[in-house]
Amino acid sequence: MRNSSCFYAKKIFQSTLLLALLTLPFSLFAQTTAQEWLEAIDRDLNPPQYESYRKLINIEPDGSKKEFVLFTLKQGRENVVSLFLSPASEKGRATLRVGENMWLYIPNVGRPIRITSLQSVTGGVFNNADILKVDYQTEYNAVSLVESEQKGLSGINLLQLNLRAKTGNVAYDRLEMMIDQELKSPRTIRAFTSSGMLIKTLYFKNIKDFGNGIKRPSVVETDSPLYEDYKSIMIFAKMKPRDLPAAVFTTEYMGRIETLR
Repeated sequence: MRNSSCFYAKKIFQSTLLLALLTLPFSLFAQTTAQEWLEAIDRDLNPPQYESYRKLINIEPDGSKKEFVLFTLKQGRENVVSLFLSPASEKGRATLRVGENMWLYIPNVGRPIRITSLQSVTGGVFNNADILKVDYQTEYNAVSLVESEQKGLSGINLLQLNLRAKTGNVAYDRLEMMIDQELKSPRTIRAFTSSGMLIKTLYFKNIKDFGNGIKRPSVVETDSPLYEDYKSIMIFAKMKPRDLPAAVFTTEYMGRIETLR
């Protein structure tokens, strides 16, 4: 009888220990996987340092369009500067982002003006946080990762990566990112307020090989329930690695970005 009791006690202990071992690694694995996917998406969309040429198109409800061409430089996770090349009315203007701080340089004004992430220097659905995009992991924590019922282009289920803002100074409180597992690239990103209201949806399209190991969506479209029938499109024409000194990403240098083209 005593041997039988010991046997069952041993079995219960083994089962409990196995359950604990299985539960703990799974939780840690899920967290690590979510963070790894976030880092992979950042590498896909934002190489550590690069220069790019892109076009922003704002489409009004009546179909009329306004286009902007920007020359952009990025260094590290949170330094971005852009120069407006067109239209003529905007040419020579520059925007700078260093972490959460943003500035607009207007040649005739002569000194940079503070701007915020929720404003838009182009006046469309893209706000300044979208235009001067830094790495997602700079602003967000990876909260969870689940497999979606939606299928990617290859027929493999998409992953849903949920992100939450690290601080209250970020443009969006929460992001819901749908990831193509095979392409290792986002298909859509939905941005929400802290109360759960949808602010906008970003659609990533047309994967393009830019060379030098840079392969990413060349088109990003966005719409918003807050701006019914308005649409904005961002088209990347060129992108290549480029290392730059830290001095380029300062307010003192904003009037000289043209010299780097």
